Amino acid sequence: MGAIKSGFGRVVVPTSGGSAGVRKRAEPPEPQVAQIESLDLEGLGIARIEGKVAFIEGALPGERVLWERTRSKPRFDTGRVLQVLRSSSARVKPSCPHFGLERGSCGGCTMQHLDARTQVSIKQRVLEETLWRIGHVRPDVVLRPIVGPAWHYRQRARLSVRYVAHKGGALVGFHERASSFVADMRACAVLPEPVSDLLVPLRTLIGQLSIRGRLPQIEVAVDANTTVLVLRTLAALSDADRRLLAEFSRQHGVWFWTQPEGPESARPLTRQDQDKSLFLSLPEFGLKIPFGPTDFTQVNHRTNEVLVRRALALLSPQSGEVVADFFCGLGNFTLPIAVRAGGVIGLEGSESLLQRAQVGADAAGLSQKVSFAVRDLFAWTEQDWLELCRRAGGRIDRVMIDPPRDGALAVVQALSTPEARPARVLYVSCNPATLARDCGWLVQQRGWNLRAAGVINMFPHTSHIESIAVLE
Repeated sequence: MGAIKSGFGRVVVPTSGGSAGVRKRAEPPEPQVAQIESLDLEGLGIARIEGKVAFIEGALPGERVLWERTRSKPRFDTGRVLQVLRSSSARVKPSCPHFGLERGSCGGCTMQHLDARTQVSIKQRVLEETLWRIGHVRPDVVLRPIVGPAWHYRQRARLSVRYVAHKGGALVGFHERASSFVADMRACAVLPEPVSDLLVPLRTLIGQLSIRGRLPQIEVAVDANTTVLVLRTLAALSDADRRLLAEFSRQHGVWFWTQPEGPESARPLTRQDQDKSLFLSLPEFGLKIPFGPTDFTQVNHRTNEVLVRRALALLSPQSGEVVADFFCGLGNFTLPIAVRAGGVIGLEGSESLLQRAQVGADAAGLSQKVSFAVRDLFAWTEQDWLELCRRAGGRIDRVMIDPPRDGALAVVQALSTPEARPARVLYVSCNPATLARDCGWLVQQRGWNLRAAGVINMFPHTSHIESIAVLE
């Protein structure tokens, strides 16, 4: 009898005696040559081979590469580069020694092999293609990209921790590429330099703790003057652990917090740190917005300053106008809008974020111009919008929207009611697909115009795309 192919990519070879036989893995597919056309939303090179799409890790547009298939589906293949046969002029040497395509490389960045300016150009093209493919819309104007520092910019990060005795102790860093393992990192080119310098001392510290096997994560939060490290603790700290952390804090000038459960359970390690805050600075508007180490803020504070400046210029609120800020969070846009507009209403699903936003408004002397309300914005309705307009004196002139990745479809559908349309909507997005969907709905279903759109390079050297759009 001949060999029989099973449904799991294996070959079953029966013995001459008819017994169960021996299973052998099928031979891996031969490497292939591909011409790379473009990049996808995840930063993978796109090629078309015999009518089938291939997504190839590590390949850049215009390159000719030798690649191996790692996964095959009926409609597409995925794989990784083995050798670059003809290199793109935009290919550069990565700055970080931990960046690479091989097993064990850090997965925190995916595009360090691509020139930083070209990264932005590609993200802009991906945004435009996504707006057209999903929303069937094109902006009248493509905005100049919003950029900031490309290195040591990550003032928010979530580092994984794993104690591995046979690797010499604790590992602290980002996950390995396409793996749940923690990369063996000793420095990081995108974390602030003082935090990067802490990676090795943290490994030593965690190896000394009694709960080293029950500490899976460290959340990093940094402002201009302070570094906070939030330890995700799955067991109680011993007295000896607390002494070790206190000594590390004194030696390296950091604050420790512990988080035994969800983000709301995070608390400072010592009582004297209870009233301390981090601050998000917006000097152009004279603002310092307090935030906690587990609160959401943009990861790149310098780029955020540019974003807020550009957003206010595009929204252009006038001194006698009322603005609604949906998904307002800590007030990153709400408070600068209040400096320029007649009044602003901030709406958000998290009560704790709004409490902190109110503290920021009070400290800035803006309480008379700002009000906040807790609302489920994913269940927002036309009646909610009309009631908000009535509360604002009959009309809301301009709208700011900055939603999470799921977008703001319920909000845009409600605010487009003919009897209460705002003059302008400014939409900041962290997901081009949902931005395209929402803009497409306003343009195709309600006759709005997409006046402008562009990218925000909030996460250099990654495929993450943030964007901004103006609708009227």
